Amino acid sequence: MNEDQRARRLFGGAVVAPGDLTGSPYRVDRDRIVASPFFARLGGVTQVISPGGSGLLVHNRLTHSLKVASVARGIVERLCADAEQRSLLDKLGGCDADVVEAAALAHDLGHPPFGHLGERVLDRLARERLGLPDGFEGNAQSYRIVTSTQVRGAAIGLDLTAAVRAALLKYPWTRRTHPDPHPMHLSPTPRGAGGDPETGSAKFGAYVTELADLRQARAPFAGRLADWQQTVEASVMDTADDIAYAIHDLEDFHRVGVLQQGSVAAELVAWQRDAAGLRALGDTQLRASVRRPGRSVEQLRRELHRKDGWICDDDAFSAAVEHVRAELADGLLAAPFDGSIVAEQAVARFSARWTRRLIDAVHVRADQPVRSGHVLLARPQWHEVQVLKLIHHRFVLERPDLALHQRGQARLLAALVEALHAWLADPEEGARLPRRLHDLVELAEAETETLTPADYGLKTLDVAAMARGRAIVDFVAALTDGQAVGLLEALSGRSRQLWTDAFVL
Repeated sequence: MNEDQRARRLFGGAVVAPGDLTGSPYRVDRDRIVASPFFARLGGVTQVISPGGSGLLVHNRLTHSLKVASVARGIVERLCADAEQRSLLDKLGGCDADVVEAAALAHDLGHPPFGHLGERVLDRLARERLGLPDGFEGNAQSYRIVTSTQVRGAAIGLDLTAAVRAALLKYPWTRRTHPDPHPMHLSPTPRGAGGDPETGSAKFGAYVTELADLRQARAPFAGRLADWQQTVEASVMDTADDIAYAIHDLEDFHRVGVLQQGSVAAELVAWQRDAAGLRALGDTQLRASVRRPGRSVEQLRRELHRKDGWICDDDAFSAAVEHVRAELADGLLAAPFDGSIVAEQAVARFSARWTRRLIDAVHVRADQPVRSGHVLLARPQWHEVQVLKLIHHRFVLERPDLALHQRGQARLLAALVEALHAWLADPEEGARLPRRLHDLVELAEAETETLTPADYGLKTLDVAAMARGRAIVDFVAALTDGQAVGLLEALSGRSRQLWTDAFVL
Protein backbone atom coordinates (compact mmCIF):
# COMPACT_ATOMS: atom_id res chain seq x y z
CA MET A 1 0.00 0.00 0.00
CA ASN A 2 1.61 3.32 -1.09
CA GLU A 3 1.48 6.49 1.00
CA ASP A 4 -1.37 8.03 -0.99
CA GLN A 5 -3.50 4.90 -0.54
CA ARG A 6 -2.59 4.82 3.14
CA ALA A 7 -3.63 8.45 3.60
CA ARG A 8 -6.97 7.88 1.87
CA ARG A 9 -7.53 4.71 3.89
CA LEU A 10 -6.74 6.52 7.12
CA PHE A 11 -8.71 9.67 6.64
CA GLY A 12 -10.84 9.44 3.54
CA GLY A 13 -12.36 12.86 4.04
CA ALA A 14 -12.65 12.70 7.81
CA VAL A 15 -11.28 15.67 9.71
CA VAL A 16 -8.75 14.50 12.28
CA ALA A 17 -7.48 17.05 14.77
CA PRO A 18 -3.68 17.25 15.16
CA GLY A 19 -3.93 16.12 18.78
CA ASP A 20 -5.73 12.98 17.66
CA LEU A 21 -2.63 11.76 15.80
CA THR A 22 -0.73 11.04 19.00
CA GLY A 23 -2.41 7.66 18.93
CA SER A 24 -4.22 5.58 16.33
CA PRO A 25 -6.86 7.59 14.42
CA TYR A 26 -8.92 4.41 14.53
CA ARG A 27 -8.91 4.51 18.32
CA VAL A 28 -10.23 8.06 18.03
CA ASP A 29 -13.05 6.61 15.91
CA ARG A 30 -13.72 3.97 18.55
CA ASP A 31 -13.87 6.61 21.29
CA ARG A 32 -16.28 8.75 19.25
CA ILE A 33 -18.58 5.78 18.75
CA VAL A 34 -18.57 4.83 22.43
CA ALA A 35 -19.24 8.46 23.43
CA SER A 36 -22.23 8.72 21.09
CA PRO A 37 -25.72 8.81 22.64
CA PHE A 38 -26.76 6.37 19.92
CA PHE A 39 -24.35 3.85 21.45
CA ALA A 40 -25.64 4.43 24.98
CA ARG A 41 -29.25 3.91 23.83
CA LEU A 42 -28.44 0.33 22.77
CA GLY A 43 -28.60 -0.63 26.44
CA GLY A 44 -32.36 -0.12 26.19
CA VAL A 45 -32.90 -1.99 22.92
CA THR A 46 -33.91 -5.65 22.80
CA GLN A 47 -31.51 -8.20 21.34
CA VAL A 48 -33.93 -11.18 21.27
CA ILE A 49 -35.56 -11.48 24.70
CA SER A 50 -36.86 -8.39 26.50
CA PRO A 51 -35.08 -7.94 29.85
CA GLY A 52 -38.30 -6.64 31.38
CA GLY A 53 -40.09 -9.83 30.43
CA SER A 54 -37.45 -12.16 31.82
CA GLY A 55 -36.47 -10.48 35.07
CA LEU A 56 -32.90 -11.67 34.43
CA LEU A 57 -29.74 -10.15 33.04
CA VAL A 58 -29.94 -10.99 29.34
CA HIS A 59 -28.18 -9.52 26.33
CA ASN A 60 -29.33 -6.25 24.87
CA ARG A 61 -27.95 -4.53 21.77
CA LEU A 62 -25.23 -2.83 23.82
CA THR A 63 -23.83 -5.97 25.45
CA HIS A 64 -24.13 -7.80 22.13
CA SER A 65 -22.08 -5.06 20.41
CA LEU A 66 -19.42 -5.21 23.11
CA LYS A 67 -19.10 -8.98 22.69
CA VAL A 68 -18.94 -8.72 18.91
CA ALA A 69 -16.11 -6.18 19.33
CA SER A 70 -14.26 -8.53 21.67
CA VAL A 71 -14.61 -11.51 19.33
CA ALA A 72 -13.63 -9.40 16.30
CA ARG A 73 -10.46 -8.15 17.97
CA GLY A 74 -9.58 -11.70 18.98
CA ILE A 75 -9.94 -12.85 15.36
CA VAL A 76 -7.63 -10.10 14.06
CA GLU A 77 -4.98 -10.74 16.70
CA ARG A 78 -4.96 -14.46 15.93
CA LEU A 79 -4.79 -13.96 12.15
CA CYS A 80 -2.06 -11.34 12.38
CA ALA A 81 0.05 -13.65 14.54
CA ASP A 82 0.35 -15.98 11.53
CA ALA A 83 2.85 -14.57 8.98
CA GLU A 84 1.17 -16.20 5.98
CA GLN A 85 -2.33 -15.03 6.95
CA ARG A 86 -1.06 -11.52 7.74
CA SER A 87 0.64 -11.27 4.33
CA LEU A 88 -2.59 -12.25 2.61
CA LEU A 89 -4.54 -9.69 4.65
CA ASP A 90 -2.11 -6.96 3.59
CA LYS A 91 -2.55 -7.85 -0.08
CA LEU A 92 -6.33 -7.53 0.33
CA GLY A 93 -6.13 -4.03 1.82
CA GLY A 94 -4.98 -4.54 5.38
CA CYS A 95 -6.61 -5.53 8.64
CA ASP A 96 -6.26 -3.35 11.74
CA ALA A 97 -7.63 -4.50 15.11
CA ASP A 98 -8.75 -0.97 16.05
CA VAL A 99 -10.66 -0.59 12.77
CA VAL A 100 -12.46 -3.89 13.29
CA GLU A 101 -13.25 -3.13 16.92
CA ALA A 102 -14.66 0.31 16.05
CA ALA A 103 -16.84 -1.12 13.27
CA ALA A 104 -18.10 -3.87 15.57
CA LEU A 105 -19.07 -1.34 18.24
CA ALA A 106 -20.97 0.71 15.64
CA HIS A 107 -22.60 -2.08 13.64
CA ASP A 108 -25.92 -2.05 15.53
CA LEU A 109 -26.28 1.71 16.16
CA GLY A 110 -29.21 1.90 13.75
CA HIS A 111 -31.23 -1.02 15.04
CA PRO A 112 -34.67 0.18 16.17
CA PRO A 113 -36.73 -0.70 19.26
CA PHE A 114 -37.80 -4.35 19.71
CA GLY A 115 -34.93 -6.10 17.92
CA HIS A 116 -35.30 -7.65 14.45
CA LEU A 117 -39.08 -7.45 14.72
CA GLY A 118 -38.81 -3.66 14.85
CA GLU A 119 -36.58 -3.67 11.78
CA ARG A 120 -39.08 -5.67 9.72
CA VAL A 121 -42.04 -3.55 10.82
CA LEU A 122 -40.30 -0.23 10.21
CA ASP A 123 -39.23 -1.37 6.74
CA ARG A 124 -42.79 -2.27 5.81
CA LEU A 125 -44.17 0.99 7.20
CA ALA A 126 -41.45 3.06 5.55
CA ARG A 127 -42.17 1.59 2.11
CA GLU A 128 -45.94 1.14 2.22
CA ARG A 129 -47.10 3.99 4.47
CA LEU A 130 -44.39 6.64 4.20
CA GLY A 131 -43.46 6.22 0.54
CA LEU A 132 -39.72 5.66 1.03
CA PRO A 133 -38.24 3.59 -1.83
CA ASP A 134 -35.29 2.62 0.38
CA GLY A 135 -37.56 1.64 3.26
CA PHE A 136 -35.65 0.86 6.44
CA GLU A 137 -32.66 -1.41 7.07
CA GLY A 138 -30.74 -1.58 10.33
CA ASN A 139 -27.30 -1.72 8.72
CA ALA A 140 -28.09 1.21 6.43
CA GLN A 141 -29.45 3.13 9.42
CA SER A 142 -26.20 2.52 11.32
CA TYR A 143 -24.26 3.93 8.38
CA ARG A 144 -26.62 6.90 8.21
CA ILE A 145 -26.07 7.66 11.89
CA VAL A 146 -22.27 7.73 11.66
CA THR A 147 -22.32 9.82 8.48
CA SER A 148 -25.42 12.03 8.67
CA THR A 149 -27.73 12.18 11.68
CA GLN A 150 -25.31 12.08 14.64
CA VAL A 151 -24.00 15.54 15.49
CA ARG A 152 -20.50 15.97 16.92
CA GLY A 153 -19.62 19.62 17.43
CA ALA A 154 -19.63 21.33 14.03
CA ALA A 155 -19.33 18.03 12.16
CA ILE A 156 -22.17 16.07 10.64
CA GLY A 157 -21.97 12.43 11.56
CA LEU A 158 -19.19 11.02 13.71
CA ASP A 159 -16.49 12.09 11.21
CA LEU A 160 -14.98 8.60 11.09
CA THR A 161 -12.05 7.50 8.96
CA ALA A 162 -12.73 5.86 5.61
CA ALA A 163 -11.33 2.55 6.85
CA VAL A 164 -13.81 2.29 9.72
CA ARG A 165 -16.74 3.37 7.56
CA ALA A 166 -15.79 0.77 4.95
CA ALA A 167 -15.50 -1.88 7.69
CA LEU A 168 -19.02 -1.03 8.81
CA LEU A 169 -20.39 -2.03 5.39
CA LYS A 170 -21.32 -5.70 5.76
CA TYR A 171 -23.48 -5.22 2.65
CA PRO A 172 -21.68 -2.61 0.49
CA TRP A 173 -24.59 -1.87 -1.82
CA THR A 174 -27.85 0.10 -1.80
CA ARG A 175 -31.29 -1.46 -1.98
CA ARG A 176 -31.66 -1.42 -5.77
CA THR A 177 -29.32 0.76 -7.79
CA HIS A 178 -25.68 0.49 -6.65
CA PRO A 179 -23.48 -1.04 -7.86
CA ASP A 180 -24.49 -1.72 -11.46
CA PRO A 181 -25.11 -4.58 -12.05
CA HIS A 182 -26.64 -4.93 -8.61
CA PRO A 183 -25.49 -8.00 -6.62
CA MET A 184 -29.07 -9.27 -6.32
CA HIS A 185 -28.74 -10.19 -10.02
CA LEU A 186 -25.61 -12.29 -9.48
CA SER A 187 -25.89 -16.08 -9.40
CA PRO A 188 -25.38 -17.04 -6.69
CA THR A 189 -26.17 -13.84 -4.86
CA PRO A 190 -23.87 -12.57 -2.07
CA ARG A 191 -25.27 -13.33 1.38
CA GLY A 192 -28.07 -10.85 2.11
CA ALA A 193 -28.35 -9.55 -1.47
CA GLY A 194 -31.23 -11.75 -2.56
CA GLY A 195 -34.67 -10.23 -2.90
CA ASP A 196 -37.45 -9.11 -5.19
CA PRO A 197 -36.17 -6.91 -8.06
CA GLU A 198 -39.22 -4.69 -7.52
CA THR A 199 -38.58 -4.00 -3.83
CA GLY A 200 -34.83 -4.57 -3.87
CA SER A 201 -32.22 -6.41 -1.85
CA ALA A 202 -33.17 -7.99 1.48
CA LYS A 203 -30.10 -6.50 3.15
CA PHE A 204 -28.08 -3.44 2.18
CA GLY A 205 -25.50 -1.19 3.78
CA ALA A 206 -26.53 2.35 2.84
CA TYR A 207 -29.51 4.38 1.69
CA VAL A 208 -29.23 6.37 -1.55
CA THR A 209 -28.75 9.51 0.58
CA GLU A 210 -25.43 8.08 1.85
CA LEU A 211 -24.29 6.56 -1.46
CA ALA A 212 -21.65 9.23 -2.16
CA ASP A 213 -20.15 8.58 1.27
CA LEU A 214 -20.16 4.82 0.66
CA ARG A 215 -18.25 5.30 -2.59
CA GLN A 216 -15.72 7.59 -0.95
CA ALA A 217 -15.14 5.22 1.98
CA ARG A 218 -14.47 2.29 -0.36
CA ALA A 219 -12.34 4.20 -2.89
CA PRO A 220 -9.02 3.07 -1.32
CA PHE A 221 -10.00 -0.55 -2.01
CA ALA A 222 -10.69 -0.04 -5.72
CA GLY A 223 -8.91 -2.66 -7.80
CA ARG A 224 -8.55 -5.05 -4.87
CA LEU A 225 -12.22 -5.83 -4.29
CA ALA A 226 -15.31 -6.00 -6.47
CA ASP A 227 -17.94 -3.35 -5.71
CA TRP A 228 -20.10 -5.91 -3.90
CA GLN A 229 -17.30 -7.48 -1.84
CA GLN A 230 -16.70 -6.70 1.82
CA THR A 231 -13.35 -5.33 2.91
CA VAL A 232 -11.46 -7.89 5.00
CA GLU A 233 -12.17 -5.77 8.08
CA ALA A 234 -15.89 -5.81 7.33
CA SER A 235 -15.60 -9.57 6.81
CA VAL A 236 -13.99 -10.01 10.25
CA MET A 237 -16.74 -7.93 11.86
CA ASP A 238 -19.44 -9.91 10.05
CA THR A 239 -17.90 -13.24 11.13
CA ALA A 240 -17.62 -12.02 14.73
CA ASP A 241 -21.29 -11.00 14.66
CA ASP A 242 -22.24 -14.51 13.53
CA ILE A 243 -20.18 -16.09 16.30
CA ALA A 244 -21.62 -13.86 19.02
CA TYR A 245 -25.16 -14.34 17.74
CA ALA A 246 -24.81 -18.13 17.62
CA ILE A 247 -23.32 -18.49 21.11
CA HIS A 248 -24.30 -15.64 23.38
CA ASP A 249 -28.00 -15.60 22.52
CA LEU A 250 -28.18 -19.28 23.46
CA GLU A 251 -26.97 -18.28 26.94
CA ASP A 252 -30.07 -16.10 27.34
CA PHE A 253 -32.46 -18.78 26.16
CA HIS A 254 -30.96 -21.25 28.63
CA ARG A 255 -31.11 -18.73 31.49
CA VAL A 256 -34.80 -18.00 31.03
CA GLY A 257 -35.71 -21.66 30.59
CA VAL A 258 -36.76 -21.36 26.95
CA LEU A 259 -34.38 -24.04 25.69
CA GLN A 260 -35.50 -27.39 27.03
CA GLN A 261 -33.06 -30.29 26.92
CA GLY A 262 -35.70 -32.81 25.92
CA SER A 263 -37.03 -30.97 22.88
CA VAL A 264 -33.60 -29.93 21.58
CA ALA A 265 -32.20 -33.45 22.02
CA ALA A 266 -35.28 -35.01 20.40
CA GLU A 267 -34.83 -32.81 17.30
CA LEU A 268 -31.16 -33.64 16.84
CA VAL A 269 -31.33 -37.32 17.78
CA ALA A 270 -34.36 -37.94 15.56
CA TRP A 271 -32.49 -36.61 12.53
CA GLN A 272 -29.43 -38.71 13.35
CA ARG A 273 -31.57 -41.83 13.76
CA ASP A 274 -33.83 -41.28 10.74
CA ALA A 275 -31.50 -39.40 8.36
CA ALA A 276 -31.80 -41.90 5.51
CA GLY A 277 -35.61 -41.95 5.65
CA LEU A 278 -35.85 -38.18 5.96
CA ARG A 279 -33.68 -37.69 2.89
CA ALA A 280 -36.14 -39.82 0.92
CA LEU A 281 -39.03 -37.45 1.67
CA GLY A 282 -40.09 -34.97 -0.99
CA ASP A 283 -39.85 -31.26 -0.18
CA THR A 284 -43.65 -30.90 0.03
CA GLN A 285 -43.97 -33.88 2.34
CA LEU A 286 -41.13 -32.57 4.52
CA ARG A 287 -42.69 -29.11 4.85
CA ALA A 288 -46.04 -30.63 5.79
CA SER A 289 -44.48 -32.47 8.74
CA VAL A 290 -41.83 -29.92 9.72
CA ARG A 291 -42.98 -29.74 13.35
CA ARG A 292 -42.10 -33.38 13.93
CA PRO A 293 -38.65 -34.08 15.46
CA GLY A 294 -35.81 -34.25 12.96
CA ARG A 295 -37.65 -32.49 10.13
CA SER A 296 -36.23 -29.02 10.82
CA VAL A 297 -32.67 -30.38 10.73
CA GLU A 298 -33.31 -32.09 7.40
CA GLN A 299 -34.89 -28.92 6.05
CA LEU A 300 -31.78 -26.97 7.09
CA ARG A 301 -29.51 -29.49 5.35
CA ARG A 302 -31.41 -29.06 2.08
CA GLU A 303 -31.48 -25.28 2.36
CA LEU A 304 -27.72 -25.16 2.90
CA HIS A 305 -27.18 -27.28 -0.21
CA ARG A 306 -29.39 -24.95 -2.24
CA LYS A 307 -27.84 -21.70 -1.05
CA ASP A 308 -24.30 -22.62 -0.03
CA GLY A 309 -23.20 -25.54 -2.15
CA TRP A 310 -19.71 -24.01 -2.24
CA ILE A 311 -19.12 -25.16 1.36
CA CYS A 312 -22.01 -27.43 2.38
CA ASP A 313 -20.98 -31.06 2.89
CA ASP A 314 -23.11 -33.88 4.28
CA ASP A 315 -20.33 -35.44 6.34
CA ALA A 316 -19.47 -32.06 7.89
CA PHE A 317 -23.17 -31.43 8.53
CA SER A 318 -23.59 -34.78 10.31
CA ALA A 319 -20.50 -34.11 12.41
CA ALA A 320 -21.85 -30.66 13.32
CA VAL A 321 -25.19 -32.09 14.47
CA GLU A 322 -23.34 -34.60 16.64
CA HIS A 323 -21.05 -31.95 18.14
CA VAL A 324 -23.94 -29.60 18.96
CA ARG A 325 -25.92 -32.48 20.46
CA ALA A 326 -23.03 -33.44 22.72
CA GLU A 327 -22.10 -29.89 23.74
CA LEU A 328 -25.54 -28.28 23.99
CA ALA A 329 -28.25 -30.90 24.43
CA ASP A 330 -26.22 -33.37 26.49
CA GLY A 331 -23.96 -30.71 28.00
CA LEU A 332 -25.21 -27.21 28.86
CA LEU A 333 -28.93 -28.08 28.82
CA ALA A 334 -28.57 -31.29 30.83
CA ALA A 335 -29.24 -29.34 34.05
CA PRO A 336 -31.82 -26.49 34.17
CA PHE A 337 -30.41 -23.04 34.91
CA ASP A 338 -31.23 -22.24 38.56
CA GLY A 339 -29.09 -19.16 39.14
CA SER A 340 -26.55 -21.04 41.23
CA ILE A 341 -22.79 -20.59 40.99
CA VAL A 342 -22.55 -24.03 39.42
CA ALA A 343 -25.09 -23.06 36.76
CA GLU A 344 -23.28 -19.77 36.04
CA GLN A 345 -19.98 -21.60 35.73
CA ALA A 346 -21.50 -24.05 33.26
CA VAL A 347 -22.74 -21.17 31.07
CA ALA A 348 -19.34 -19.43 31.26
CA ARG A 349 -17.47 -22.60 30.29
CA PHE A 350 -19.80 -23.29 27.38
CA SER A 351 -19.46 -19.73 26.04
CA ALA A 352 -15.67 -19.59 26.45
CA ARG A 353 -15.14 -23.02 24.89
CA TRP A 354 -17.27 -22.30 21.85
CA THR A 355 -15.91 -18.79 21.36
CA ARG A 356 -12.32 -20.06 21.36
CA ARG A 357 -13.23 -22.97 19.07
CA LEU A 358 -14.80 -20.67 16.49
CA ILE A 359 -12.16 -17.93 16.67
CA ASP A 360 -9.45 -20.54 16.14
CA ALA A 361 -11.31 -21.79 13.04
CA VAL A 362 -11.32 -18.41 11.26
CA HIS A 363 -8.97 -18.09 8.28
CA VAL A 364 -8.37 -15.92 5.21
CA ARG A 365 -9.03 -16.99 1.62
CA ALA A 366 -7.63 -15.15 -1.37
CA ASP A 367 -10.35 -16.56 -3.65
CA GLN A 368 -13.39 -15.18 -1.89
CA PRO A 369 -16.58 -17.19 -2.50
CA VAL A 370 -19.52 -15.06 -3.65
CA ARG A 371 -21.51 -16.18 -0.60
CA SER A 372 -18.82 -15.25 1.90
CA GLY A 373 -16.13 -12.72 2.72
CA HIS A 374 -12.39 -13.22 2.48
CA VAL A 375 -12.38 -14.00 6.23
CA LEU A 376 -14.49 -17.01 7.12
CA LEU A 377 -14.91 -20.05 9.34
CA ALA A 378 -13.45 -23.43 8.43
CA ARG A 379 -15.95 -25.92 6.99
CA PRO A 380 -16.63 -27.92 10.22
CA GLN A 381 -17.25 -24.82 12.35
CA TRP A 382 -19.29 -23.13 9.61
CA HIS A 383 -21.70 -26.07 9.77
CA GLU A 384 -21.78 -25.95 13.57
CA VAL A 385 -22.83 -22.28 13.50
CA GLN A 386 -25.66 -23.13 11.07
CA VAL A 387 -26.94 -25.84 13.44
CA LEU A 388 -26.73 -23.49 16.45
CA LYS A 389 -28.73 -20.90 14.51
CA LEU A 390 -31.34 -23.56 13.73
CA ILE A 391 -31.76 -24.22 17.46
CA HIS A 392 -32.27 -20.48 17.94
CA HIS A 393 -34.96 -20.27 15.25
CA ARG A 394 -36.72 -23.56 15.93
CA PHE A 395 -37.00 -23.33 19.70
CA VAL A 396 -37.09 -19.57 20.31
CA LEU A 397 -38.16 -17.45 17.35
CA GLU A 398 -40.94 -19.86 16.35
CA ARG A 399 -42.51 -19.99 19.83
CA PRO A 400 -46.17 -18.86 19.93
CA ASP A 401 -45.63 -16.89 23.15
CA LEU A 402 -42.86 -14.86 21.52
CA ALA A 403 -45.06 -14.33 18.47
CA LEU A 404 -47.85 -13.04 20.73
CA HIS A 405 -45.47 -10.57 22.36
CA GLN A 406 -44.04 -9.42 19.04
CA ARG A 407 -47.43 -8.88 17.42
CA GLY A 408 -48.18 -6.41 20.16
CA GLN A 409 -44.87 -4.64 19.57
CA ALA A 410 -45.57 -4.49 15.83
CA ARG A 411 -48.94 -2.83 16.48
CA LEU A 412 -47.27 -0.38 18.85
CA LEU A 413 -44.71 0.69 16.23
CA ALA A 414 -47.39 1.05 13.56
CA ALA A 415 -49.50 3.22 15.86
CA LEU A 416 -46.47 5.34 16.78
CA VAL A 417 -45.50 5.96 13.15
CA GLU A 418 -49.10 6.86 12.32
CA ALA A 419 -49.36 9.29 15.24
CA LEU A 420 -46.10 11.04 14.33
CA HIS A 421 -47.15 11.26 10.68
CA ALA A 422 -50.42 12.91 11.67
CA TRP A 423 -48.56 15.36 13.92
CA LEU A 424 -46.17 16.35 11.12
CA ALA A 425 -49.05 16.80 8.69
CA ASP A 426 -50.99 19.13 11.03
CA PRO A 427 -50.41 22.71 9.73
CA GLU A 428 -51.26 24.22 13.11
CA GLU A 429 -48.65 22.21 14.98
CA GLY A 430 -45.47 23.15 13.09
CA ALA A 431 -44.16 25.38 15.88
CA ARG A 432 -44.78 22.73 18.55
CA LEU A 433 -43.09 19.75 16.92
CA PRO A 434 -40.32 18.10 18.91
CA ARG A 435 -37.17 19.99 18.03
CA ARG A 436 -35.35 16.81 17.11
CA LEU A 437 -38.11 15.77 14.70
CA HIS A 438 -38.12 19.24 13.15
CA ASP A 439 -34.35 19.10 12.60
CA LEU A 440 -34.60 15.64 11.04
CA VAL A 441 -37.22 16.90 8.56
CA GLU A 442 -34.90 19.75 7.52
CA LEU A 443 -31.98 17.33 7.11
CA ALA A 444 -34.05 14.92 5.02
CA GLU A 445 -35.38 17.74 2.83
CA ALA A 446 -31.88 19.00 2.09
CA GLU A 447 -30.73 15.47 1.20
CA THR A 448 -33.74 14.54 -0.93
CA GLU A 449 -33.67 17.78 -2.96
CA THR A 450 -30.26 16.81 -4.34
CA LEU A 451 -31.50 13.45 -5.65
CA THR A 452 -33.34 12.46 -8.80
CA PRO A 453 -35.87 9.69 -9.47
CA ALA A 454 -33.15 7.82 -11.38
CA ASP A 455 -31.10 7.57 -8.18
CA TYR A 456 -33.85 5.30 -6.84
CA GLY A 457 -34.65 3.63 -10.16
CA LEU A 458 -38.02 5.41 -10.23
CA LYS A 459 -39.84 7.84 -12.56
CA THR A 460 -40.99 10.40 -9.96
CA LEU A 461 -40.23 11.48 -6.40
CA ASP A 462 -42.39 13.29 -3.84
CA VAL A 463 -39.62 15.19 -2.04
CA ALA A 464 -41.79 16.63 0.76
CA ALA A 465 -43.44 13.29 1.57
CA MET A 466 -40.14 11.43 1.47
CA ALA A 467 -38.50 13.98 3.78
CA ARG A 468 -41.31 13.63 6.33
CA GLY A 469 -41.14 9.85 6.07
CA ARG A 470 -37.39 9.65 6.51
CA ALA A 471 -37.53 12.02 9.49
CA ILE A 472 -40.15 9.84 11.18
CA VAL A 473 -38.08 6.70 10.57
CA ASP A 474 -34.92 8.40 11.88
CA PHE A 475 -36.81 9.58 14.96
CA VAL A 476 -38.44 6.24 15.80
CA ALA A 477 -35.29 4.21 15.09
CA ALA A 478 -33.39 6.31 17.65
CA LEU A 479 -35.74 5.37 20.52
CA THR A 480 -35.19 2.69 23.13
CA ASP A 481 -37.90 0.10 23.72
CA GLY A 482 -39.10 2.01 26.78
CA GLN A 483 -39.09 5.37 25.02
CA ALA A 484 -41.20 3.98 22.17
CA VAL A 485 -43.77 2.71 24.67
CA GLY A 486 -43.73 5.98 26.63
CA LEU A 487 -44.06 8.17 23.56
CA LEU A 488 -47.06 6.25 22.27
CA GLU A 489 -48.65 6.44 25.71
CA ALA A 490 -48.30 10.22 25.57
CA LEU A 491 -49.51 10.56 21.97
CA SER A 492 -52.49 8.33 22.77
CA GLY A 493 -53.51 10.44 25.77
CA ARG A 494 -53.02 7.58 28.21
CA SER A 495 -50.10 9.07 30.11
CA ARG A 496 -50.66 11.52 32.96
CA GLN A 497 -47.00 12.41 33.37
CA LEU A 498 -46.65 15.60 31.35
CA TRP A 499 -43.02 16.61 31.81
CA THR A 500 -41.37 13.23 32.22
CA ASP A 501 -42.66 12.25 28.79
CA ALA A 502 -40.49 14.97 27.28
CA PHE A 503 -37.35 12.89 27.72
CA VAL A 504 -37.96 11.29 24.33
CA LEU A 505 -38.50 14.59 22.57
